[in-house]
Amino acid sequence: MLQQEMADMLNKQLNREFFSAYLYLEIANYYSDQGLDGFANWFTIQTQEERDHAMLFRIYLLNNDTHVQLMEIPAPNQSFSNPKMPLEAALEHERYITSHIHELYAEAHRLKDFRTVQFLDWFVKEQGEEEKNTNDLVKRFELFGEDPKGLYLLDSELASRVYTAPSLVLD
Repeated sequence: MLQQEMADMLNKQLNREFFSAYLYLEIANYYSDQGLDGFANWFTIQTQEERDHAMLFRIYLLNNDTHVQLMEIPAPNQSFSNPKMPLEAALEHERYITSHIHELYAEAHRLKDFRTVQFLDWFVKEQGEEEKNTNDLVKRFELFGEDPKGLYLLDSELASRVYTAPSLVLD
């Protein structure tokens, strides 16, 4: 069984992951409204990933005989006036999530909760990928997104992204 302090932190992270899904769904909606269906697809897939991340935390808590506490998920309070703004907001949010994953990791290590450290290893790697992918998208938008043809090609490329779910079975 997890120490209460660790359980509380993991429950809060579960909530952050669900908020991330809400935020990315809001961004997908923005891009759909703008007629940028490829960008909407990219963020719809991000929504699915974040939802699955939350479910991984849920399963981990349950597998450790720990109560899962679902908390209120606030609506994203974002407004965007151009297509670059959501990308920058997403990158900032990924950095925020990474900081919390690192806090969890440090606390698990401090508590000598090595099972949780091992569980969080995947999230540390995943957050590195999330930040890189989002940062790359910001950079590509900066290179091509201001040109209508470039934006069209980038949007078309993002439309081809497909979702691959992580295994939701934890040992």
